Amino acid sequence: MTSSANPATPTLPYETASWGRRVLALFIDWLASSLVASIFLGVRALPFGSLLAGVDPRPTDNLWILVVFIVQTAVFTTLGGGSFGKLVTRLRTVRVSPGEPDVRPLDPLRSIARQILVVLVIPPLIFRPDRRGLHDLAAGTATVTLQTYRHVFRRVG
Repeated sequence: MTSSANPATPTLPYETASWGRRVLALFIDWLASSLVASIFLGVRALPFGSLLAGVDPRPTDNLWILVVFIVQTAVFTTLGGGSFGKLVTRLRTVRVSPGEPDVRPLDPLRSIARQILVVLVIPPLIFRPDRRGLHDLAAGTATVTLQTYRHVFRRVG
C-alpha cells in the first residue's frame, strides 16, 4: 500500500490468511450450521436433504440455517476468536487498530454485525490488497492464521 493510504484503515503489519483456508472455513461453518438446524428441522436442513428424503423443502428452511450460521459464527468468534470452521482450519479473527495489535476478543455486537455482512455475500468479495473485505473493514477485524496470531498477538498480550 502507498503512503497515501487512508489513516482510518491502517496497513497491517502482519499477513492475513489465504483465501483457500477462508473458503474451507466457510464451508465447514455452513455444514455445521446445517447439521445443527437439522436437529430442529429434520433431514430437510441437510445439504441435499430434501432431495434424498423425497420431501419438499419449506421456504423458511434456508432462513433458519442462515440464522443458525450467524449465531454460531458470532458466538464462536466472540468466545473463541473464530467461528467453528475457522478454529478447525487454524484461523483466527482479530481486532485491527492503529499502533500495537489489539489482543482483546471481539465483542458480541461487532461479531454479529460482521457475520451479517458475510451472509450478504458482496462485502467479502470487495476487498483490499491485504485481503480484508468490506465486512472486515466495517467491523475493524482481520482473519489471520493461528501461527500469525500466536506470533503477533500473544507476544503483545
